[in-house]
Amino acid sequence: MEWISSLQKAITYMEEHLLEEINYEDVAKHVHTSSYEFHRAFSFITGITANTYIRNRRLSLAGREIVDTDIRITDIALKYGYDTPESFTKAFTRFHGMAPSVAREGNAKLVLFNPLVIKLTVDGGKTMEYKIVQTEAKKFIALVRSFKTEIINDQANHDVADFWAECNTNHMLSPIWMLREDGKRDLYGLCSPTNDDSDTFDYGIGIIVDEDTGEYDPEELEKSGFRIWDVNPGTYVVFECRGENGDCIAKTWTKFFKEFLPQSGYEASKETDYELYFDGSHEDLFCELWIPVKKA
Repeated sequence: MEWISSLQKAITYMEEHLLEEINYEDVAKHVHTSSYEFHRAFSFITGITANTYIRNRRLSLAGREIVDTDIRITDIALKYGYDTPESFTKAFTRFHGMAPSVAREGNAKLVLFNPLVIKLTVDGGKTMEYKIVQTEAKKFIALVRSFKTEIINDQANHDVADFWAECNTNHMLSPIWMLREDGKRDLYGLCSPTNDDSDTFDYGIGIIVDEDTGEYDPEELEKSGFRIWDVNPGTYVVFECRGENGDCIAKTWTKFFKEFLPQSGYEASKETDYELYFDGSHEDLFCELWIPVKKA
């Protein structure tokens, strides 16, 4: 229930400060979590980012002022955080489907975007398969890049997918791929936890280091751009992501926040989460999603 109450607190904060210069990082600080964790939880639970929520609420309220008052459009634009009438007109038109001047002429069909209310609902009968695994310390070898937190759950963004495509097309993983035997060349998509003051996260693509991994020279791998990624012992909840593409991962994250956390007695833990892509065919299994948790 922690995330449910925290998100409602975040929404209240955004509503009380809509006319101020705020973004999702400010809201995250208010609910005492990292911008990364807040952005991920908010976007998967609500379906939109906090920045989009703030923008939509402002434009919705601005629309009412356009039609209900005689306040100058320029003043309304400044009130709702737009530096120029041109930028306001562009955003207003994209949201409402018409320019502010047209809306003021009358008979305008505006878009209403009401405040969100986070509720725990029970719609019965659904099952969610998972397993809880206690893990020892793990070590990975991976190619790692940093990405902006705001791309999480952004359906229009393909930065991480492009990273995978680049690695596959250019055979960038070959030096570590060959450290594993055929049939044991599972790949991992590693996602780092972040500090409260960070607006980026690290994502790595690589292999696990275990008894089936061949000998390697860490210094030589580092020269080739690889990094040793250590993961502490911990508790993980493991879900199977089934589907034809990465959309099933986003759907599983949504279920994790909406269905698993509220009633499981666990809460998210600040440790590496990762996707496990098995070597070989596994029916419709796209990957396994390993998410670190701890008892609430």
